[in-house]
Formats: sequence, C-alpha cells, structure tokens
Amino acid sequence: MPIIVNLDVMLARRKMSLSTLAGTVNITLANLSILKSGKAKAVRFSTLAAICQALECQPGDLLEHRPDPTDLAPAVNE
Repeated sequence: MPIIVNLDVMLARRKMSLSTLAGTVNITLANLSILKSGKAKAVRFSTLAAICQALECQPGDLLEHRPDPTDLAPAVNE
C-alpha cells in the first residue's frame, strides 16, 4: 500500500508507549496496533486528530505517501 503509517516513529520521538496513547485518546490498543502495523484500511479524521493532539504533531508526521512503481505503469490502449 502506498500510504505508510509512521506512528511508531512518533511514539519513539515522544517517548510514549502504545498503551499510554491508547488510554490518552480512548482508542483500543488493538485498533492502534492495526494502525501502527499499517494494516488499517481507513482512519477517521476524529481519530487522527486525537492522535495528533496527544503526540503534538501534524497528520503529515504520521502518514506518508510512497507510490508503488507498479501502480504508475502506463495504461495499455487496445
């Protein structure tokens, strides 16, 4: 997937555990783990805002777009 979640990087920079963040933003540890691992298919803006507030960061600090070269292949005309 071309969207990379850098939650682990921000947690390390803030010296905060995933458990502490879960308690602070009132999100289950399981859901945060899914987000951290990059397996989440979506994230609500309200969740993203709560995480950003707790970690004192911007959404761009947590999310990164890294295009997959195979997604950029030109279309074949028939």
